Amino acid sequence: MTSLIVVDRPELWPLSITGVEVAAARDYLTLDEFGRRRHTRVFNLCRSYRYQSTGYYVSLLGEARGHRPMPSVGTLQDLRSPAIIRIASEDLAQLIKSSLASLRSDAFTLSIYFGRNMATRYQTLCTRLFSHFQTPLLRVQFVHKANEWQIRNVRVIAAREIPESHHSFVIESAIRYFGSRQRGKRPADSRYDLAILHDQDEKDTPSNARALDRFVRAAASLGIATRFITQDDSARLAEFDALFIRATTRVNHYTYRFSQRAEAEGLVVVDAPRDIIRCSNKVYLAERLTRHRVATPKTMIVHAGNRQHIIELLKLPCILKQPDSAFSQGVHKVDTQAELNEKLDALFDISDLVVAQSFLPTDFDWRIGVLDGVPLFACRYYMARRHWQIVRRDGERIIEGNADTLAVEDAPAEVIRIALRATRLIGRGLYGVDIKQSRNRCYVIEINDNPNIDAGIEDAVLKGALYDRVMRYFLDSIEKRKAARTT
Repeated sequence: MTSLIVVDRPELWPLSITGVEVAAARDYLTLDEFGRRRHTRVFNLCRSYRYQSTGYYVSLLGEARGHRPMPSVGTLQDLRSPAIIRIASEDLAQLIKSSLASLRSDAFTLSIYFGRNMATRYQTLCTRLFSHFQTPLLRVQFVHKANEWQIRNVRVIAAREIPESHHSFVIESAIRYFGSRQRGKRPADSRYDLAILHDQDEKDTPSNARALDRFVRAAASLGIATRFITQDDSARLAEFDALFIRATTRVNHYTYRFSQRAEAEGLVVVDAPRDIIRCSNKVYLAERLTRHRVATPKTMIVHAGNRQHIIELLKLPCILKQPDSAFSQGVHKVDTQAELNEKLDALFDISDLVVAQSFLPTDFDWRIGVLDGVPLFACRYYMARRHWQIVRRDGERIIEGNADTLAVEDAPAEVIRIALRATRLIGRGLYGVDIKQSRNRCYVIEINDNPNIDAGIEDAVLKGALYDRVMRYFLDSIEKRKAARTT
C-alpha cells in the first residue's frame, strides 16, 4: 500500500519526508490519475476539515475510491462531537490523571505528531489519543477542574501552526510512522493482510501460543499475511483487510472499540461488534433464547422489585450471574437465603439486572464451536475437582477440569441441533455454545462470541484443518466484500 500526503498547497508544505508523495488537494479531487489508484493510504493534512470544505471532500472521496484516508469522515465527525470527546476523556481518565499528575497549572496543551510528542513522558497518552482520534497532526487541550483533568477540545494542527523548532521532530516522527508501515508490508506472495488482536499479559487468553502460531501458518498457506497487534495499535487497522480478535471481548473495553473501528473501516471482523454486544450480556441472551423457545435452565431476570420471588420460582441452590461475566467469573452458586441476599446486593452494585437460573448439576458441559452456521468442534469440559464449575479459582491459582474433544459427527445429534439453532439467533460469526445435557434433554447455558481455540484441546480431532477452516472463512469473506465493492 502506497502513502500519499494531501495538502492545500504543496509549495508551502514545510516538511520533506523521503519516499512519501505529496499532492495538492485540488489535484487529488479532480485528476483521474489519483482516482484510478488502488491500495493507497491518504494522509489528509488540509488546513480545514469543516463540512463540505476541500479537506472534508479529500476524506470523503478517498473513502469512495477505496483509498484509506486519515482522518476518515467518521473521525472528522468525532473531532466536532462534544459527546465523543467526553467519552474519550472518561475512557482515558486514569491515564490522563497519571500522565498529567506533576503539572501545577489548570490547563495543558498536548501536540501529537503521528502519534508522538516531543516529551517522552506523554508517549503512552499520545498513543491512546492517536488511537481514539486518528489524525496525523493533532492538538489536545486539557483543563483541570473539580479536582480532575479532562479533555476540553481536540483539533487538527495546520502545517503552518507547527513551530519551526518542532519541524525536525515532526519529520522524524513521520519517517518512523511510515517506516513502520514499510517494514510491516505483506510478503510478495500474500494477497491480503490479517490483524490478530491479542494481549500477551492476559491470563485467560482465548488461544494459547501454539494455536496462534497455527493460525498464522494456516493463513500463510492461503495467501494471507498476519500481524499481531495490541490495544495501542488501533491507528493501524486501516492497513488490514480483516481483524481476528483473540483477546477476551467485552462491550466496555478496547476490544469492542477495535471491532467497531475495524468494521467502520470495511474490514472483515471476528468478533463483529454486534456479536460482542449480543453474546457478552447474559440478560440479552436469556431474553433472546426464551423468546425463541430454545431450551435453557429455568431462568429469571432479577431486579430490585422481584428479588423476593427467586426461591419460590427457582428453589435453592440456584445460580446468579453478573450479566457480563466471563471465564466462570461473576457466576455464583448460592445455597442459602443469606448467601442469596449477600451475592444479590454485590451484583446490584454492578448492574441493575441480574440473571438467576436453576442449578443443573452435570459432570461436564458441552462446548460446540460454530463458524458461519456450521459446527466446527465438539468438546466436553469436565467440572474442576470438588467444584460445580469447569474452572475453580483459589486466590491466584486457577484449577481447570479435564477436557476431551469428539468429532462433530460423534457428538449427540440433539446437542449439535440446539447449538446451531441458538447461534442462528446471533449471527454468522465464530461462536462457542455451552450446553448442559441432563438425561435426554439439552439446555443452552450461554453463547460465547470469543470461544477458546487452544492447541491440544479444541483442535484435538481436526488438528490443522480447524485453523484452515477459520482462515478459509476470512479469505472467502474478504473476497466477497471486495467483489461487492467493485459491482
